[in-house]
Amino acid sequence: MTNYLEFEKPLAEIEGKAEELRAMARENPEADVEKEAQALDKKAEEMLKTLYGSLTPWRKCQVARHPDRPHCKDYIDALFTEFTPLAGDRGFADDHAVMGGLARFNGRPVMVIGQEKGSDTKSRIEHNFGMARPEGYRKAIRLMDLADRFGIPVITLVDTPGAYPGKGAEERGQSEAIARSTEKCLAIKVPLISVIIGEGGSGGAVAFATANRVAMLEHSIYSVITPEGCASILWKDAGKMREAAEALRLTAKDLRELAICDRVIKEPLGGAHRGKKDVIKSVGIAISEMLGELEGKSGEELKKSRRTKFLGMGTKGLAA
Repeated sequence: MTNYLEFEKPLAEIEGKAEELRAMARENPEADVEKEAQALDKKAEEMLKTLYGSLTPWRKCQVARHPDRPHCKDYIDALFTEFTPLAGDRGFADDHAVMGGLARFNGRPVMVIGQEKGSDTKSRIEHNFGMARPEGYRKAIRLMDLADRFGIPVITLVDTPGAYPGKGAEERGQSEAIARSTEKCLAIKVPLISVIIGEGGSGGAVAFATANRVAMLEHSIYSVITPEGCASILWKDAGKMREAAEALRLTAKDLRELAICDRVIKEPLGGAHRGKKDVIKSVGIAISEMLGELEGKSGEELKKSRRTKFLGMGTKGLAA
């Protein structure tokens, strides 16, 4: 069953009517409704092109948060082999919002780390909707250290509304853990590649995405704060999230123009949730190409170019 977004309601009606006609034909094989259903399919496709051809930043946010988008686990299952999950921060606990471990990508050993939101009510609660606690960032630090020690690339898959803001997380040093994770990203001497697959929210995303190469899916978002949070602070009204989304310049297109991300990965018409296999394949191709771009560079070169890139953001002449 398709989950439709608010702005997709007219599309839902058309696709619903087409499905009703086909259901009628299944119950009564003599009913000649296929031509009418095909006409509705064509109309739905045209509407889909119109809707997704001019998405506003706020609608991009809605698509990035779509519950049916492929999540971290989907990419790991499809793109990586011999995945061996590694758990715990060796200090407090294992954070299920962050999953990571050793794997092979196209036969090459890598460390893959990502935020998992979950796909149903039970798994979303288990993974805390992708919002990591301090132990999640400390687990990521541990895994990056391990990758650095053995000289294997790190691939991160970012999908989080932000770090968990709960009392316990703050008591255990949430901001310090995020800062340490960002610092570790800048310090390791192996290729670090990050893909924003849904939401890239606040420091919770930066702690995973301070990488040599940052790619974004076409309808993903990446911002210092959610539009709702920004509106609450600036206008004391979370209802102004549309205006905030415009001002934040959080879309992949905007961030490519600002040189915050290095490439935009095209999504199927209607978003990643309408073509999961295709978008996962595209992400795999992009990761392979980005690893190729970093091939042959020394550890010092990788570290220096990464630091130069991020310290130079907001100025002219950003390093590649």
